[in-house]
Amino acid sequence: MREIQFREALGEAMSEEMRRDENVFLMGEEVAEYNGAYKVSQGMLDEFGPQRVIDTPITELGFAGVGVGSAMNGLRPIIEFMTFNFSLVAIDQVINSAAKMLSMSAGQYGVPIVFRGPTGNAGQLSQQHSQNFENWYANTAGLKVVVPSNPYDAKGLLKTAIRDDNPVIFMESELMYADKGEVPEEEYLLEIGKANVVREGSDVTLLSFGKMMKVVDQAADELAREGTNAEVIDLRSVRPIDYQTIVDSVKKTNRLVIVEEAWPLASISSEISHHIQRNAFDYLDAPIHRITNKDVSLPYAPTLIEEILPNVERTIEAVKAVTYQS
Repeated sequence: MREIQFREALGEAMSEEMRRDENVFLMGEEVAEYNGAYKVSQGMLDEFGPQRVIDTPITELGFAGVGVGSAMNGLRPIIEFMTFNFSLVAIDQVINSAAKMLSMSAGQYGVPIVFRGPTGNAGQLSQQHSQNFENWYANTAGLKVVVPSNPYDAKGLLKTAIRDDNPVIFMESELMYADKGEVPEEEYLLEIGKANVVREGSDVTLLSFGKMMKVVDQAADELAREGTNAEVIDLRSVRPIDYQTIVDSVKKTNRLVIVEEAWPLASISSEISHHIQRNAFDYLDAPIHRITNKDVSLPYAPTLIEEILPNVERTIEAVKAVTYQS
């Protein structure tokens, strides 16, 4: 099977869906003439033309609103935010229009739209360009929130998101666009809301999503060398959450460690912790541990960034705590 970059997998997904359905189009800052800020839309302007690959001004509220209106009128827009930090300028359109329109119109207007772009830390971009918003959007009824961790998932989930009749938030990472992975040449789709058990294990469940899967995978490898057999789960989406796969794993391993790049208060890991203690409490042999960002805005200095973000060392320490090895 061929190996392609994360950005190439996303570009293939969009191009295939645009060939399949003439109502699909891409709109955002630098997506056309510049081939995308992260080169995700490389070559798409040449193939589909300026009516379907549309450069916009730096006006997130405006082009998000245009996307919502076009979706209400039968089109299937893909709206790219250069970073989800900038989506805050457009959050009224995302939440008060896209997410609520089907309900407010009593089913008369659907909004089949995808909002996609990078989220979270990408190095020395400081506080206003480094925040995670998965939990913000997952808190909104009417939205689906997808956070892929590898090229295979990125392509299959994005194709599904584009075909979905509901608004979908599709969150990526600048630090993953160059990652390579195996992706089939034939068409495939992945279900939104179905987690992936990446690795079977018996001693502890390690759970994450998005680029934090790199931390989890590395921690699981190091733990295996020390004799601890971790089961690794990639959520893939955080709305809907595949609770059943998590519960089934905890019933087997009796321990849960969640790794999430977000502030600890009201995070995805908070929600999962609540659900597991409500539905699998009798199976837990140790308290659930969460590895999150420290509760401060992300600084600029690399040493401070490393101190604040989840990492392999903190993950291993948490596993040793729940398995009573420390």
